[in-house]
Amino acid sequence: MSFKKIVVFSVFISFLFSCKSEEYTTKIPQIIPIPNNQTIRDGYFALNSKVALSYDNTFKISAEFLKNYIEDHSNIELDNNNDIQFILDETIENTEGYTLEILPYQIKIRAKTDQGAFYAVQTLRQLLPEAFENGSLSEEKISIQCMTITDAPQFKYRGMHLDVGRHLFSVDFIKKYIDALAMLKMNTFHWHLTEDQGWRIEIKKYPKLQEVAAYRNETLIGHYSDQPHQFDKKRYGGFYTQEEVKEIVSYAQSRHVTVIPEIELPGHAQAAIAAYPNLSCTGEQVNVATKWGVFDPIYCSKDETFVFLEDVLDEVIALFPSEYIHIGGDEAPKTKWKTCQHCQNRIKTENLKNEHELQNYFITRIEKYLNSKGKQIIGWDEILEGGLAPNATVMSWRGTKGAVKAAKQKHNVVMTPTSHCYFDYYQSTNPDEPTAIGGFLPLEKVYDFNPIPLELNKEEAKYILGAQGNIWTEYMSTEDQVEYMAFPRILAMSEVVWSQSSNKNYSDFVKRVEYFNKRLDALDINYANHLYEISGELISENKTTSYTLSSTIKDKTIRYTLDNNEPTLTSEIYTKPISITKNTNIKAAVFDSEKRLGNIFSETINYHKAVGKKITINKTPHSSYSGSGPKGLINGISGSNTRYGDKEWLGFWGEDIEITIDLGEVTEINSFETRFYNSNGQWIYAPKELKIRHKTDIEAEYITFYEKIKTSNDLILNVKTNTIRKARYINIIVPNFGIIPDKKQGAGNKAWTFIDEIIVN
Repeated sequence: MSFKKIVVFSVFISFLFSCKSEEYTTKIPQIIPIPNNQTIRDGYFALNSKVALSYDNTFKISAEFLKNYIEDHSNIELDNNNDIQFILDETIENTEGYTLEILPYQIKIRAKTDQGAFYAVQTLRQLLPEAFENGSLSEEKISIQCMTITDAPQFKYRGMHLDVGRHLFSVDFIKKYIDALAMLKMNTFHWHLTEDQGWRIEIKKYPKLQEVAAYRNETLIGHYSDQPHQFDKKRYGGFYTQEEVKEIVSYAQSRHVTVIPEIELPGHAQAAIAAYPNLSCTGEQVNVATKWGVFDPIYCSKDETFVFLEDVLDEVIALFPSEYIHIGGDEAPKTKWKTCQHCQNRIKTENLKNEHELQNYFITRIEKYLNSKGKQIIGWDEILEGGLAPNATVMSWRGTKGAVKAAKQKHNVVMTPTSHCYFDYYQSTNPDEPTAIGGFLPLEKVYDFNPIPLELNKEEAKYILGAQGNIWTEYMSTEDQVEYMAFPRILAMSEVVWSQSSNKNYSDFVKRVEYFNKRLDALDINYANHLYEISGELISENKTTSYTLSSTIKDKTIRYTLDNNEPTLTSEIYTKPISITKNTNIKAAVFDSEKRLGNIFSETINYHKAVGKKITINKTPHSSYSGSGPKGLINGISGSNTRYGDKEWLGFWGEDIEITIDLGEVTEINSFETRFYNSNGQWIYAPKELKIRHKTDIEAEYITFYEKIKTSNDLILNVKTNTIRKARYINIIVPNFGIIPDKKQGAGNKAWTFIDEIIVN
């Protein structure tokens, strides 16, 4: 047998040591997600022409994956022997756990199940050169550092979601996506198959789902917040045949990934209703939606709708062996139900109180049907409204309250809150970032996510199955864009759900990401690289103000300028906080010894009269959008014009807020101004007016005036007044917009208020 000899690109701690016959370097493993325990040993295992592999059928998938991975990407052909050995070990407690032992003359993989062995193989894969991924090896011998790794996941549900309703992606890309999940030891692919904008799965009994529901006449151009809306006038669509679905499910099974299909109900049903208008409350013909958001057409609760849905689910069940079927349940407008005779009769005959309980009836009826077929339902946290279906698992996306409520009722929960898990949000403040839905979710925030809400005790926490990252594709029309938004945040999510908290360290993680990017390059995976970006913070203490700069990569140099010029290799090196005594424009960048790395960071500081003063707010900002806290409203830095979730905007959900600023002494004031985010498509509304009060001392009475805010479609609404003359205390009362009106995105829900810097001059 002929073999190609190849050499390892070492992956372990840096120190040199000698053997009689060999000298090599040892380095810390750069594995993602980081294992529970890893111990480096002396010596190395040589992967060469003499290596062979042995396993029995227990480990068929994992062993064949390793065999194919090596043989398909090199000239090595593994023989049948005990050089790489798969060993059944019933003493391993976690069914997905494993031990990987690399000895000088043998590699031993111990696991209780094939799934555990598969994850050992994925770890071993990361100890091999990244050139293995694309077959570009040129070395003569691979040397794998001797070590022992003992590992098991923290959570049993480790998932990623992909929306194909808004934009459709090829079968090959879906497989590539699943490959990435498997490499990162994630075990669930949540496949969002139906939407208002397109039905993507073939249902043979209802051919119009393929002929009509799968295609829209045109697609929105630009962002939903751009007014007026414009369209590309191009027909768009497609669907996955049942044979393609079977192919994808089988492919996922060969990588120990479970595919959970999502068939949305009772809302997000406009595409299906476009094909079969009789499923709606009115029977009126509608078109497949051409823009994003939530729409009034919703499945009617009449019996013929349930016949349709049961028929659809029968075909879905036959394609997906997963325990769960995801039934959506989110953003279901009740407008049509309120005026529908069928639905109102259902409310009466079932002794329901209102339309929310009708939704519970709808979900529970579907659940009973799926339970009768041996399936369990999982749905977004709106399925809690009107009472939770008996056996349902909740996917908590609107923060953590739904998770806490469900877990306390002893229902299983998957965590996917917008604050930490929505990968359609912006991941950088760089103005060149591709268009995203809004919000701000940088890599570090994903990494810091703890899926177990603090409100749960140890017993209740057992109902938290795990977490997943969500990819909603309104603004991702290409596969490259999906990858860019997923990577590297999926790396952080893999560590959130796999690794023990005690092993997590963000500085160490970003070093491993920097190394892992070489593997992504070899795999031809597009990724966002913001590792060399800078963050800054204004610090006010002891009546002085300064600005700090930091970078996630600690072994590089930050250089900065204060004269509006871009920093270069000769610019001043940042070593201590920069003193701020006036309006200042800071530009900075990360450098190595030869060149600039990453983008230029720029911050404009408006050194106004409230900077560094005392501020209080009567309500705590929402945990998802707490920014820099109250002090962030008077730190001289304005928030992004497109990322309402950045650290300068504070978000409050459905609450009136009262803000008080103490300037420390009576101060001459020429103007007061602030601004509000007004992205109605994201449920964010500027207030209708402000109540502004001011006084000179604690004993004085407030002088009050009102500032009306003009209704507008503008994304950001500014408020400025010159009414104040002298004051020490400024008090601002911001009434929440209230309940979002009918026919608007989020109708019936409380509106969000987002407020930015309060500028006092």
